[in-house]
Amino acid sequence: MQQELPARTNGSAPTAPALARDALHTKMEQLEEQLLSKILTLQKERQAASTDRSQQQHNIEKELNSLQNRVTELEHGPLGYSPPDAFKVTIPVQNNYMYARMKKSLPELYAFTICMWLKSKALAGIGTPFSYSVPSQANEIVLLEWGSNPLELLINDKVAQLPLSLKDKAWHHVCVAWTTRDGKWSAYQDGEQRGAGENLASWHSIRPQGVVILGQEQDTLGGRFDATQAFVGELAQFGVWDHMLAPAEILGLANCTSHLQGNVIQWDDQAVEIFGGASKAGFAACEEGRKA
Repeated sequence: MQQELPARTNGSAPTAPALARDALHTKMEQLEEQLLSKILTLQKERQAASTDRSQQQHNIEKELNSLQNRVTELEHGPLGYSPPDAFKVTIPVQNNYMYARMKKSLPELYAFTICMWLKSKALAGIGTPFSYSVPSQANEIVLLEWGSNPLELLINDKVAQLPLSLKDKAWHHVCVAWTTRDGKWSAYQDGEQRGAGENLASWHSIRPQGVVILGQEQDTLGGRFDATQAFVGELAQFGVWDHMLAPAEILGLANCTSHLQGNVIQWDDQAVEIFGGASKAGFAACEEGRKA
C-alpha cells in the first residue's frame, strides 16, 4: 500500500522578487502621499502669500494715509481745517487709484440735490467727479464725462446728457437735482440752470447703504476703477440734500451769499478719506472759486 504524500499548499514563503516589488509599491505610495502633501502645502503657502501681499498693500496705503493726515495736522494743527469744510481734495494725475471716499452713505432717497465745486485739469472729458454705487447697481448715481462724450448724469444706469461746460480749467460750482416723480432733473453751472428734463429713472428710489467715491467711476461696489474715467483736478464742498433745492438756494451757494449745508452729507474734513496719493489742502471756495 502506497503512502499518501502530503498535499502541497500555496502558503509557501514569497520569493525575493515579490518582496522587492511589494516594498517598491509601498515606497511609491509613501512618495505619492508626500508629494501630494507638499503640493497642498505649496498651494496654501501661495494663497497665504497672495493674502499677505494684499494685506501688505493695504497696510502700506493705510500708513501713507496716516502720514498724510499727520502732515495735515502739522500744517493745520490737530483740529484740522477751520472751519472743517475749508479744504479741497486734489487728484493730480489721471489713474485708477487716487480718490476720496465719503465715510457716510446715503439713505433711501426719492429726490436729491448734489452740489460741489470742481476744477478739472483734464485734456478731454473731465472724467468722474463723483459716483455712488450699491451692491446691486454700480451706477446708482454717477456724474461722468468720458472722452468726447457729453457730461452725463446716470441714475440706476439710466442716462441724461447735461449741457454743462467744465473744461476750461477754472473753478465751477455744479449742482444736479432729481426727483423720482416723473424722473424730473435739472443741472446748474455757477448758479444758473443750464439744463432740465424728465423720465430719468422715473419712480425709482435711490437705494441705501452704498459707497460714495469722489474722482473715480465704480464698476463694482467701492472699486474696480478705470483710469480713462478718472477725474483729475480739484474738488470741494461736496454736499447732498434729500430734496430738490430751489433755484434761488443753488444760486446762493454758487455766489456765496448762502452757506447751506447738505442735510444728508456735509463737506467735513473728518468725513472725507483720501487714498492712493490724493491730498487735502486748505481752500476757501467763496474766495478762490469766485476769483477763478
